[in-house]
Amino acid sequence: MPASPRPFLLCLTTAAALFLPAAAEEATLRSVFKDDFTVGVALNGWTLSDRNPNATGLAARQFNSLTAENDMKWQMIHPQPDRYNFTAADAYVEFAEKHKMEVIGHTLVWHSQTPRWVFEGADGKPATREELLKRMRDHIQAVAGRYKGKVKGWDVVNEALSDGGREILRDSPWRKIIGDDFIDHAFRYAREADPEAQLYYNDYGLEDPRKRANCVKLVKGMLERKVPVDGIGTQSHFHLVQPSLEDIEKTIADFAALGLKVVVTELDVDVLPGRGPSGNADIGRREQGDSTTNPYTAGFPPDMQEKLAKRYADIFGIYLKHRKSVDRVTFWGLGDGHTWLNGFPIRGRTNHPLLFDRELKPKPAFEAVIRKGREPRSP
Repeated sequence: MPASPRPFLLCLTTAAALFLPAAAEEATLRSVFKDDFTVGVALNGWTLSDRNPNATGLAARQFNSLTAENDMKWQMIHPQPDRYNFTAADAYVEFAEKHKMEVIGHTLVWHSQTPRWVFEGADGKPATREELLKRMRDHIQAVAGRYKGKVKGWDVVNEALSDGGREILRDSPWRKIIGDDFIDHAFRYAREADPEAQLYYNDYGLEDPRKRANCVKLVKGMLERKVPVDGIGTQSHFHLVQPSLEDIEKTIADFAALGLKVVVTELDVDVLPGRGPSGNADIGRREQGDSTTNPYTAGFPPDMQEKLAKRYADIFGIYLKHRKSVDRVTFWGLGDGHTWLNGFPIRGRTNHPLLFDRELKPKPAFEAVIRKGREPRSP
């Protein structure tokens, strides 16, 4: 019986394989921008759950920074005076450690998504300054202290600036009860809880010249008072046209001039028509809509895909130009199916603001960002 030719064929196959081109590696945001800045994503509890392996796999491959969209906010992690719930937050930290991602804590002090009891004293009266300062410190010590060494940075104070009028600060319960210095106290408590974590002031609409100037004034005062602030977070809830590229760039330049890190904390691009002021991302804002304000329920047409792709490419062109100042760019959501913009500021709409669609497939905007990231860098 003649010898079997199988070993010979196997040798030929193995040898041939050595000369075949390797399969192209998946393009990822974390690899394309690895020498420029961290690229992060905010996830909600459903996206992070084991019930959605496509989502968790995509997040782990594409991003190297992770923010909890809601699960580290006061109402979720500290719902009652004597009760903390760290289960969800712990899961974010565990996921990030497993996939070599930085963790960003969001947020320690905010006027929204904070339980009513935080601001209440005895007999239904407002808490005193001393009571509220103690609650603030205890909360920051418990939360930031628990994740000491595991969280790279905290959005310490969120959205404390006013949106109009003569006042610089929003007239929140924190300010009404404690006074303007509540921000200083929050940052000092955070530094005490975790001396190594980066501490950020975070707000929306900072591309507006008035609000940007007020933010610069606020942070300059903090620096003069030796308040431990490391960076400014510009949320960057943008639209297809507004703000202008010039205002986006000036915002980065003005904050970088303070000698602080600039972090893009909540990037998305709203593609739907609105009726209120562009750039106002106050979570309490509500508008009434109709069919004209929800035009893409059946899908996102090619011409709009092209506009969104160009917008993202232009924005990332600015980030790359200022890559020595921009420390991180975080997208506020993984895919269009779970973006907060489906319900803001008009409930029940179908928005398409991110790089991945409702099936978590990459959109032309993703490809545009990747192409931008592969372009040669200017000095």
